[in-house]
Amino acid sequence: NDVFLYFSKESDTVSKVRVRHSYRDIMDACCKGLWPYWSVVGGWLINVAQVIELLMTCTLYLLVSTTLLCDSLSAVALPRSACSLVSLMFLLPCLLLTDLRPVSTLSLLCSLAHILISMLVILYCLSCASNWSWASLSLSVDPEDFIVSVGVIIFSYTSQIFLPPLEGSMEDKEQFDTMLGWTHGVACIMKTTFSLLAVLTWGPKTSEVITDNLPPSLRPIVNLCLLAKALLSYPLPFYSAAEILQTCLLRDAPLSSSSKQSSQRVTGPALMVRGALVVSSYLLSMLVPRFSLLMGLTGSVTGAAMTLILPCLFHLKLQWERLTVQDRLIDVAILSLGLLCSVAGVICSLKGLLRDL
Repeated sequence: NDVFLYFSKESDTVSKVRVRHSYRDIMDACCKGLWPYWSVVGGWLINVAQVIELLMTCTLYLLVSTTLLCDSLSAVALPRSACSLVSLMFLLPCLLLTDLRPVSTLSLLCSLAHILISMLVILYCLSCASNWSWASLSLSVDPEDFIVSVGVIIFSYTSQIFLPPLEGSMEDKEQFDTMLGWTHGVACIMKTTFSLLAVLTWGPKTSEVITDNLPPSLRPIVNLCLLAKALLSYPLPFYSAAEILQTCLLRDAPLSSSSKQSSQRVTGPALMVRGALVVSSYLLSMLVPRFSLLMGLTGSVTGAAMTLILPCLFHLKLQWERLTVQDRLIDVAILSLGLLCSVAGVICSLKGLLRDL
């Protein structure tokens, strides 16, 4: 958060003023005094990284929706391509999204569906507590699978792209750090508990899609809720990616700052950009065989860069004079860990993808 703000002292009072509103603004600030064209190149690189991560997130949700729809309609035996097209049809209204308010409403519904799914699975796992096998918690793991899993974990916490507009729109910005700590802390506890209970219940037979382990009587209900969650999750990354692309390619004003009048319509060029984004996510979902490998690859490339590597570089560059030696060492340690996870994760994820193609 420090890289977006500076402090000015006037009459013995400290006021917090926001001077940078996007990752591109931060890159421009970091590139001052370097090669003259590096600011332009760096700005494009940061935008490309964000779009790639958001596109992969959209692809993931479409891939999950297709898998769940195939499983739900297994009695009809629809081909995977048909299920993917059906999922795509549900997502076409996203082309007309020009306001953050409906996106927020859909995200709220997504969160409610997520809570319902988690509670159903956790309650089922607790009902099987008498059959838990603690021996299934063996620490012996395949190194490649572990490295891919690290990429998956990084990907699951990559909320940083949504944070600048979120912090900028908060009425009380002083609560931003508190909100960030509570939400990520609760998410960590929930995900750890969820994973632990699943492994205790099903052991080595735990599936990548956890609902595949549920009994036939419970699976259809949970799958439908999970399908709704995946479809409702799509608009937020799509909206963010569309905002970046339209700002860069069409020189449009950011969607989040559009006026009421302009937010009611989508221009022809903007519709083409949005359509290309939807089609790209659809084609990628048809090509990728396993969503865990896609999550691992995305988390290792753009996830590690946007979550661990670039924030540390930005922080060191912009706040060097204010940082203590301990703060600098912490940034360097996180930066080194991010580089290690990124390189190893890319290699292992690509090997897995090539093996499954």
